[in-house]
Amino acid sequence: MEMPKPDQNVIARRVEIATALQEIVPGEGVIVDEDELRPYESDGLTAYRQLPLIVVLPETTEQVAEVLRYCHANGVKVVPRGAGTSLSGGALPLADGVILGLGKFKKIIEIDYDNRCAVVQPGVTNLGITDAVRDLGFYYAPDPSSQIACTIGGNIAENSGGIHSLKYGMTTNNVLGLELVMIDGEIIRIGGKHLDSDGYDLLGLLTGSEGLLGVVTEVTVRILRAPETARALLIGFPSNEAAGACVARVIGSGIIPGGMEMMDRPAIKAAEAFVQAGYPLDVEALLIIELDGPEIEVDYLIGEVERIAGENAAVSIRISESEDERVSFWAGRKAAFPAIGRLSPDYYCMDGTIPRGRLPEVLSRMAELSTQYGLRVANVFHAGDGNLHPLILYDANIPGELDSAEAFGSDILRLCVEVGGVLTGEHGVGVEKRDLMSAMFTEDDLKQQQRVKCAFDPSSLLNPGKVFPQLHRCAELGRVHIHKGKTRFPDLPRF
Repeated sequence: MEMPKPDQNVIARRVEIATALQEIVPGEGVIVDEDELRPYESDGLTAYRQLPLIVVLPETTEQVAEVLRYCHANGVKVVPRGAGTSLSGGALPLADGVILGLGKFKKIIEIDYDNRCAVVQPGVTNLGITDAVRDLGFYYAPDPSSQIACTIGGNIAENSGGIHSLKYGMTTNNVLGLELVMIDGEIIRIGGKHLDSDGYDLLGLLTGSEGLLGVVTEVTVRILRAPETARALLIGFPSNEAAGACVARVIGSGIIPGGMEMMDRPAIKAAEAFVQAGYPLDVEALLIIELDGPEIEVDYLIGEVERIAGENAAVSIRISESEDERVSFWAGRKAAFPAIGRLSPDYYCMDGTIPRGRLPEVLSRMAELSTQYGLRVANVFHAGDGNLHPLILYDANIPGELDSAEAFGSDILRLCVEVGGVLTGEHGVGVEKRDLMSAMFTEDDLKQQQRVKCAFDPSSLLNPGKVFPQLHRCAELGRVHIHKGKTRFPDLPRF
């Protein structure tokens, strides 16, 4: 069978762009070989894959600025990328675009204990920040499950959360300043070491903007003093509904735990087999509740949580008696995603957020959807803030199962919106939820959001094809009467 010949126009375009970029980033900073491009073909949403035209790996802010300045002048699309752990396709490459990889930006520039902040480059891992300040009793609060690998730049892009975000906030609550390179190469600074700024909240706007507005090259984050005492409870329940009711009662009583996570029976069994954390295997749902602060306060709150759990049909309660035991309680939860991989050849990790009080209802309806689609689902989520992470189990080798998993996931996200929640809590929209945005926003809402992007990126060169289901020309969006013409993005390349 004769192989198709490469498109000569594409080859010529690649050579032209690569030659220009090699002038900016010399040495091995520009990748064009197909085998070397392969590691960049997808992010954590591996069902969708696409080789980029070129990958460029700058090492300085000035190089990033020069790369963006060239791309802006020559109409080259750019996809910023950190560690590639995004689960929403936020770093999915474009066949006619450049991947701007920030993996070489991995320096911790300054740790300022007096002002309780650290200045880091975007390629520093989430856990790397805590490791750098741990010896003096500090830590960085947001702690996504992928914290050993995910980078702070990616956390900024997706507004990542984690186990301790219930009490200490998401990324947006822990970022003080950014250095940002605009698409035209301009370098700007927003915020700093101070706790707040006047004027427009550009930090809030940029955190969670998914690489559509600019490229972050430096981050100032808040670091916190580690609490005096932290203890965790493992609480087993006979049903998901009982566990959900307990979550609502704990929060409703005025207690804000350091972390509050929930797992259902399939997730409990998988995590226990994987980590052997001592989870009970005879319960339908498990809550892990961490309380932190002064010892006397923690002791009192443990008693209150025990009482509330007992009033909500808890069948087992275990309290950590040492730091090692507390860490082991969390080890199973932190390893839940890879543990689920032992149950099925493939799984689809969802991310939606609901009001806490609707948790029992949503779990019940998800069980009905599981029966409807004939696919198992394991639930692992941040129960305290209503951020769900259903894991839909499927086998991509069976024709149609990936389609069914995606349809099942879409119905879960529509359900989240229906009960008053949102499409994403921390994974972002990317390409995964792009075509569901109209379930949550009106056309006018989406146009207004695109006007913000147009203010930063009028040629739509930064991460195009993500977040917005329809592409409007910036010139049209600026008019009082929006032109009806619109361009749909092409179908996604799915593996």
